[in-house]
Amino acid sequence: MPTLRLALCQVNPTVGDIAGNADLVRRWTRQAADAGAQLALFPEMMLTGYPVEDLVFRRSFVAASRAALHRLAADLAADGLGELAVLVGYLDADGPPQVSSDAEPGKGARNAAALLHGGKVAATYFKHHLPNYGVFDEDRYFVSGNTLTVVRIGGVDVALTICEDLWQAGGPFAVARQAGVGLVLNINGSPYELNKDDIRLPLVRRRAAEAGAAVAYVNMVGGQDELVYDGDSMIVSADGALLTRAPQFVEHLLVHDVELPPAKEPVDHAEELADGMRVLRVKVSDILPPAATDEVAVGGIIEPVADEAEVWQALVLGLRDYVNKNRFPSVVLGLSGGIDSAVSAALAVDALGPDRVVGVSLPSQHSSEHSRADAEELAKRTGLDYRIEPIQPMVDAFLANMSLSGVAVENLQARVRGVILMALSNQEGHLVLTTGNKSELAVGYSTLYGDSVGGYNPVKDVWKTLIWRLAKWRNADAARRGETAPIPENSIGKPPSAELSPGQLDSDTLPDYDVLDPILIGYVDGDLGREGLVESGHDPAVVDKVLRMVDTAEYKRRQSAPGTKISIKAFGRDRRLPITNRWREHG
Repeated sequence: MPTLRLALCQVNPTVGDIAGNADLVRRWTRQAADAGAQLALFPEMMLTGYPVEDLVFRRSFVAASRAALHRLAADLAADGLGELAVLVGYLDADGPPQVSSDAEPGKGARNAAALLHGGKVAATYFKHHLPNYGVFDEDRYFVSGNTLTVVRIGGVDVALTICEDLWQAGGPFAVARQAGVGLVLNINGSPYELNKDDIRLPLVRRRAAEAGAAVAYVNMVGGQDELVYDGDSMIVSADGALLTRAPQFVEHLLVHDVELPPAKEPVDHAEELADGMRVLRVKVSDILPPAATDEVAVGGIIEPVADEAEVWQALVLGLRDYVNKNRFPSVVLGLSGGIDSAVSAALAVDALGPDRVVGVSLPSQHSSEHSRADAEELAKRTGLDYRIEPIQPMVDAFLANMSLSGVAVENLQARVRGVILMALSNQEGHLVLTTGNKSELAVGYSTLYGDSVGGYNPVKDVWKTLIWRLAKWRNADAARRGETAPIPENSIGKPPSAELSPGQLDSDTLPDYDVLDPILIGYVDGDLGREGLVESGHDPAVVDKVLRMVDTAEYKRRQSAPGTKISIKAFGRDRRLPITNRWREHG
């Protein structure tokens, strides 16, 4: 039986950087060739980055993608890599992008894959299943393909597919079985969610069984605005055995030899098969470059990590790429001594290094001595640039000229802090990080233009109870490695408080987070209504209070900074509700 040495190139492209992404393909193809690979795979829309969103409507962008594809094929050949087959995702179109109602039916922008070989584009494939749920909106942008491309490489018939084609039964994988292929390639831009890696392997196994063929699944890695991609590339045999699996959240070259059945069908024909799809067969090459050595290439299997480790890596990568890809030199955040700012600061230091993180203590007359000490202690432990900017003189200046009381004075303090952080951003070029967790964002427990000020929120999609788990995990992980734990134990153990009035605690306004978070998770992530929440065992009066707070805070969430998505339903990308809305679940 033929053996193909596959190289799954789990890399980190940048949206819009077509030239840079093409260079990335050239560099990693060289590494694949040095490892003796005969077929290299790159992620979905590799040349343009993913998702490109409304850039798809710019004809110049589509044209640049297509031109870059052909230039890349020629450049690979000029690099001496022309005999290595390379599958790469790109943006294509067989008509103008669908920006108007008079677009020609069946024509438009395409989420596409191309197999490059011999200095040319040997074959192309257009994505069949277009996702239109959660963070995906591909029906807005692309036209579905109806042809499964099967390429013959090294005596093996190989089907080309893209991302969602794997997540749906029927379509390309069912057609692949009828076409008698030995291998299905699936290139992905699959965003991270907690425990999504537990879903992927069974899914790939189901599609392998459906196709009756081995499946090579390659996913991108890296951050793109709110989304973060975790890699987790793998190869599964036709009988469902996991052959090799890449680590999460790092660029990685996964090289593995796969024994495959020889091709049987003739090449020079097209045929109509299941689901109205055609099969287009393309002969690429019977002879592939030999493997670099006679030793069998084994990629190995990386075991999944604990939930807290997985989430921490996702948050670090999402923040790092947002800062670096948008060319911010550094970040600044307020350090209150509390758990949210402590976790955010530790994430920032892990992502960027202490030299690129500025932490500012902004004490008022209500700031406790232990909070100031905890902020200073965190700064010492992490090595970040620590500063102290007392806000009381500025607050007093406002109060000398305005008559304010109660919540207005509390909010004034938060807004003075926001002004200081934004002034430092303007003066020194830092990106301001805001540090409100998902629980606070859900119930509106924040001050607009105050503690909500910032360009990015690394913990926006992290429930408060998970914040505590992450802090404990990060400290324990540091201890295991013989390093200094970054987060002071007092920040973890003390009752949370905004410290905007004497003796203030979060529990004065909110249910305990152990009570609050399960209600919020059911309502926000699970779309449970009042009845379902009460049936789940929650106190009806507490449910009514919480749902009322969530529903009336939509206007605040709409103005919140972007932040890394780690849950099934993040605010902004996933959960989209009207601000003006009189439908209420609560009593």
